[in-house]
Amino acid sequence: MAGFRLEPHPGDPDFTRRLVLDRPAGGRWLALTYAANRFDRPVRPMLRFVVADGTATEALLPGPVLGRAGWIGPVPRGTAAILLAAPETGLRIETARLLRLPSVLARAARRPDRLALALSFAARGDRRRFHNALRIAAGVMPMAAYSAWKARQVRAFEPALDRPPPGGSLRIGLLIEAGSDEAQALRRSLGGLLAQSHRDWRLSVRWRGAPADLPPDPRVSAADGPVVPDADVVGVLHPGDVLAPDALALLAAAFAHPSRPEMVYADEEVATASGLLPRLKPGWSPDLALATGYTGRPTLIARDLATRSRWSPQEGLRILPLAAALAVAPDRVRHVAHILCRRPAGPEEDGRATNLEEALVRAGSPARLRAGGTPDLLWPLPDPAPLVSVVIPTRDRPDLLRVAVRGVLEETAYPALELVLVDNGSTDPEVADLYARLSADPRVRRLDRPGPFNFSGLINDGVAASRGAVVVLLNNDVEVREARWLAEMVRLAVRPGIGAVGAKLLYGNGRLQHAGVVVGLGGRAGHILRNRPADTPGHLGRLRVAHEVAGVTAACLAVSRAAFDRVGGFDAQAFAVDFNDIDFCLRLGAAGLRSLWTPHAVLAHHESVSRGPAVGAARKRFDAEADRFAARWRAVIRDDPYYHPALSVTTFGEDLE
Repeated sequence: MAGFRLEPHPGDPDFTRRLVLDRPAGGRWLALTYAANRFDRPVRPMLRFVVADGTATEALLPGPVLGRAGWIGPVPRGTAAILLAAPETGLRIETARLLRLPSVLARAARRPDRLALALSFAARGDRRRFHNALRIAAGVMPMAAYSAWKARQVRAFEPALDRPPPGGSLRIGLLIEAGSDEAQALRRSLGGLLAQSHRDWRLSVRWRGAPADLPPDPRVSAADGPVVPDADVVGVLHPGDVLAPDALALLAAAFAHPSRPEMVYADEEVATASGLLPRLKPGWSPDLALATGYTGRPTLIARDLATRSRWSPQEGLRILPLAAALAVAPDRVRHVAHILCRRPAGPEEDGRATNLEEALVRAGSPARLRAGGTPDLLWPLPDPAPLVSVVIPTRDRPDLLRVAVRGVLEETAYPALELVLVDNGSTDPEVADLYARLSADPRVRRLDRPGPFNFSGLINDGVAASRGAVVVLLNNDVEVREARWLAEMVRLAVRPGIGAVGAKLLYGNGRLQHAGVVVGLGGRAGHILRNRPADTPGHLGRLRVAHEVAGVTAACLAVSRAAFDRVGGFDAQAFAVDFNDIDFCLRLGAAGLRSLWTPHAVLAHHESVSRGPAVGAARKRFDAEADRFAARWRAVIRDDPYYHPALSVTTFGEDLE
């Protein structure tokens, strides 16, 4: 184990401390464990390795959601300083180890498939991929290994470290509905309540059928009908739900946040026949919450919000979270990224569709449920449908452009569209022939924009020349697969409060290419679950429904003209070729507009076929834009609101780290 200390690093607003080791680290592997205040949001720490020549690389670490976390990774050769971005208080590095390659290979042997992949990259001399694959083998675990991961991460409550923020005690009211055959499960739930460090709670039990005896406690009452306890906040538990001992304390502390939350929820784990599985939830995602009910348990709702939602106990307990989700303001919800409840596996969705339909009608929402399959929201398409401008930047490659144009003009079921082709200096005579044929179609317009390739500039020029109330950005290597794709995207893009809308894009082999962008994935930003089967459900089933994401790709992106103009379009100066779409989405988010991804618009994307891979000067340009993106959006890289801090950013799956 290496000796280490943390020193202040003044002059940098992000990397405010320096990790000093007692011997040189360059060329070796660094293994860290660290702990943090459990009442703080477990934002990911970040390391910066500064090499003697002034260059630097960064590594994003997992958040300590169970009180502790660990990370292992290579230290670049020639590293002169290791800088740390992390909370100034409430984070403690417990151990720092410098490892040689044989020790890392021994750790990686527990995942022989991943180790074999790493060694294959080493044999080809691909050092970067070798390090990535070895890091995955040595430090990343699949979701199915949750119990082993939890055993490594969990830390006992430490009063000196785990200090709640100031804010008075809340009285918490809980409701449980139970049948007489669920008495034993209810006793387990009550045992968890009796062990809570937060003592000011009340429980109201509604029995279906004959009541059973419960341990006597003045805070527990039973009634024939649902009675809401006299409390500041209320929540629903199911028989068999067992709260962690500090669950109510953490939830109560969240209500003291300066944003004055009216709804607070935390993560949970499910006891299945094959073992425990986690439900690691995103930050507040209203569309996902309504479609899937992902907030689950534990969720607490301010008494005023419960009243304002017009929920009545006689309606049943299951409709309360739905009513609250429809009534709450988006900035008044807080997610506690800690696993605070264990519940039994069981049919969680019984009657959910009916409850959701009723809640939507009562709230006056224009959305309804889609027919069949997984419940999802169907938002209306305006009548008449707004004009949509499809903007395609292009240069040569008539084979690709011909397919994209045919898909828009002939294979898309939408009544009002125009196609704007922004040509970046094509010289192929087949492209000229295609333009000549298209000139007879009044829906088609062409802009000639020769010169160095600047994707953002081409987009901005195309949008400026278009007329639609909704703009769709489309790559020339995208192929329409379903006629309804455009209508599905427009019905979301015209909603108030929505920024960019992305589609489900597939590779030519039918596997996932784009299901939303996670900021921080791969170090900067990346496509989640890339190259997985097209029907992959995703964690919490989110790939089955439209849901919030930090960003979507401009390969197929819909946005209202008002939203596009509100943030000034794409940044053609900072991001000429790469990261421009994610920067655009994040600027929309900063302006209060949510980005959505929908599985109901499906297209094929032959990714970057027309540009090819970045090498040489193009690679240097990519690296420069990546550094600019990191400098501008480092806070989001460390804390993508829609990607749980325990999930790995090293793999493109949903693994634990």
